[in-house]
Amino acid sequence: MSTQIPYVDAQVNLGELCDRVVETGEAVIITRPDGKNVALVSEAELSSLLETLYLLRSPANAARLTAALERSKSGEVQPQAIDELIRTFALEENDSDNELASFS
Repeated sequence: MSTQIPYVDAQVNLGELCDRVVETGEAVIITRPDGKNVALVSEAELSSLLETLYLLRSPANAARLTAALERSKSGEVQPQAIDELIRTFALEENDSDNELASFS
C-alpha cells in the first residue's frame, strides 16, 4: 500500500519522509500539480523489485519459480538447513551467498 503527499509537503519534510519510507518499506507517492507524480521507495525495496522483475522476465524461469513455490506450499519438499545444503552440494562453509543462490 502507498500513501500520497503533495510535492510542497514532501519538499519541506523530505528527511522525515525518507526515514518513514526506509522504516516501513512503504512507497510514498509525491503528487505534483502537473499530475506527473513520482514514487519514493527505499533502496532496499527498489532492489527487491528489480530483482523480482529480473527473475520473472524469463517465462521459463518464472514457471520454474512458480512450480517451486507450489511444491513448497504443498509440503512436497522438506525444508533444509544451510549446513545440510552445503554438504549436499559439496560447498565450502565460506562460499558466498551468490554461489549458494546459483544452485536454486
